[in-house]
Amino acid sequence: MSIPFWGIVIIILGLYVLSSVKILAEYERAVIFRFGRLYPRAKGPGIILVFAPVDRMVRVSLRQEALEVPPQDIITRDNVTLKVNAVIFLRVIDPRIAVVEVSNYVYQTSQFAQTTLRSVLGELELDELLAHRDKINLRLQSILDTHTAPWGVKVVNVEVKQVDLPETMLRAMAKQAEAEREKRSKIIHAEGEFSAAQRLVDAAHLLSAEPVSVQLRYLQTLTEIGVEKNTTVVFPVPVDIFANLEKLVAKNTQPTAGQG
Repeated sequence: MSIPFWGIVIIILGLYVLSSVKILAEYERAVIFRFGRLYPRAKGPGIILVFAPVDRMVRVSLRQEALEVPPQDIITRDNVTLKVNAVIFLRVIDPRIAVVEVSNYVYQTSQFAQTTLRSVLGELELDELLAHRDKINLRLQSILDTHTAPWGVKVVNVEVKQVDLPETMLRAMAKQAEAEREKRSKIIHAEGEFSAAQRLVDAAHLLSAEPVSVQLRYLQTLTEIGVEKNTTVVFPVPVDIFANLEKLVAKNTQPTAGQG
């Protein structure tokens, strides 16, 4: 039994319609070119119809993408040679512009990122690059976002990933850090000596106000020594005895000097 002509036509049309059905995920959009002209709006997500060869579809993902910038040779403002790489996080905001304005927005963004990284970091000194990473990231993001906005692409974030220093620079920085720590150690030690001397002066003034307290201090010292089992013999001699002896010697020498 032969199939009638209209049956064949219906089968072909059915197959054509089935082939025209496209399913887009939630994060996908379809940019349609109808007779070579851009369709007014992007289609999707869900089920859409693309009637080839009248229509041509370009799938665009709206998910955020991570783009790694290859290591770049950079000379900082203080003439230090570095290798720096970065990571760019971007996403498509307008799929139609992202398809029409550039042939490959990911490659284009990568090239802009490489040149921007070299130019921006070349204006900084090494200490600024190491200390103000957040400010540098924001500046790089602002510059790249200005370039990619006409393509319908948003640069969400830029992070300087790794800074490779020369071996000689690493040794110099290690010596600098060691010298800084030694300086702080000496300052702390000197401050401790000054505080101890100040406390000793305060203690001497306090003991001189009450002479009996010196005797009590002698007894306390004897008690501390006597705790340990030793053969040390200590004879506490009050300082007042030496003062009285000096007075006696002074009195005895005065008449002798008068007779002479």
